[in-house]
Amino acid sequence: MAPIRVPRALETDRLVLRPRSVDEAATYRRLWTERDLRVPAHRRIDADGRPTVADVAGQLADEPGLLAVRRRDTAEVIGYCGLMDHADAPPDEPELAFELLRSAHGRGYATEAGQAVVGWARESSCPRLWATVWDWNVASRRVLEKLGFHETGTVVARSVDGRSLLTVREL
Repeated sequence: MAPIRVPRALETDRLVLRPRSVDEAATYRRLWTERDLRVPAHRRIDADGRPTVADVAGQLADEPGLLAVRRRDTAEVIGYCGLMDHADAPPDEPELAFELLRSAHGRGYATEAGQAVVGWARESSCPRLWATVWDWNVASRRVLEKLGFHETGTVVARSVDGRSLLTVREL
């Protein structure tokens, strides 16, 4: 995602989004432990307990466009939201990605963080954003709809538990 400059911070009424740091790796690993069992196995903790906190910490630099989502009132990091390369898209059309701890679900944080990231993409002159979402993930599909994404009808992956759908948003 070289063409897009990563911001020092994005701020909303309730959240601050900023680059992730190694000392937050335990929080990001916790996301792995909380994932739905329908998520493909390579995105869940394996039988050997991998990825470990150290593994997660080592991967943070590989995803510079994913930002920590921190609550303003408590300073607690509740997940991540940001932009990353999408394999099938031009470099100026990144993928929106977000994931929050279960304790933060149902409060509008994903939509609020996503709105900030969509604004960042617009200011960076991205013509379009991509996002993929599992067909069974109704909550994330609703967030994407609120953010102005529409489902294209393209299935980018299949598993025994569902289909990963491509959504896009023109900016």
